[in-house]
Amino acid sequence: MSNRIPVFINAGGGTAAAKGDKLRDEVEEAFAEAGATIDLLLLKGGELQEAVKARAKEPLVVVGGGDGTLGSAAQALVDHGGATLGILALGTHNHLAKELGIPVDLKEAAKLIVARPTRRIDLARVNGRVFVNNASVGFYPLLVRERDAHQERHGLPKWLANIPATREALRRLPQHRLHLELPDGHRHVTTPMLFVGNNRYAMEAGKVGQREALDAGVMSIFAVSARTGGALIGMVLRTLIGRSDASRDFAAIGEARHFTVDDGSSDREIALDGEVVELDMPLEFSIEPGALQVVAPAKA
Repeated sequence: MSNRIPVFINAGGGTAAAKGDKLRDEVEEAFAEAGATIDLLLLKGGELQEAVKARAKEPLVVVGGGDGTLGSAAQALVDHGGATLGILALGTHNHLAKELGIPVDLKEAAKLIVARPTRRIDLARVNGRVFVNNASVGFYPLLVRERDAHQERHGLPKWLANIPATREALRRLPQHRLHLELPDGHRHVTTPMLFVGNNRYAMEAGKVGQREALDAGVMSIFAVSARTGGALIGMVLRTLIGRSDASRDFAAIGEARHFTVDDGSSDREIALDGEVVELDMPLEFSIEPGALQVVAPAKA
């Protein structure tokens, strides 16, 4: 087993892509200054999981990318070896990295990884697929598909492609009739979007979208109550200004360690950490407490 730290980066995502030709030199320099030698691979997103899987029995594997990339890597690690995950925040939003207190600066992140403080966090799954942040059915997967189509067709950056994509998704706003089988009973919900969070998401004004913990051992379940495009826009705007009203904006709110979702169809598109996949119905959700060990500052 090599003393060199394996480092895998999704070169096509977010900050990594923006760095372009400078990316390799910056990463190698950051780890050299931290006193570590690395095996660095710059990969396409679809190649990364297999690369991580091949090194999953190492003590430490470092992955650079956004939340979708980290979810894919986390699955490879917990299913095939259990290595500790080091994170380089090189995606677009980097929600998990921010919540863990991972420095955005590459040199500071490399120092943290070499020092190797660790903590354990929960992973959630749906039909065996891991997500580190959240999963959603309905409006958001449709928005992502429209955004990707506009990016491919017109060469738009992600933020700009979101504008026409949102318009198209609202025009086709789906209403899903879902049956939820929860530990405390059945629930029928009609909603344009079902949101499932890995751990508890805050609902207080100014904190919507933030997690209260990464190791509470439960999933949050929210069903958006908006029935029209205008109502959904209103909910989004209230969320953005920190005035989301849980009783007004969500038809159902709950927590569970495991549950299923069905709508009578054979399969359904679902967004996992912002990446859209197609999964067979019913959707079986579960959480694995403390499944992933990450390099991160001590829990506050």
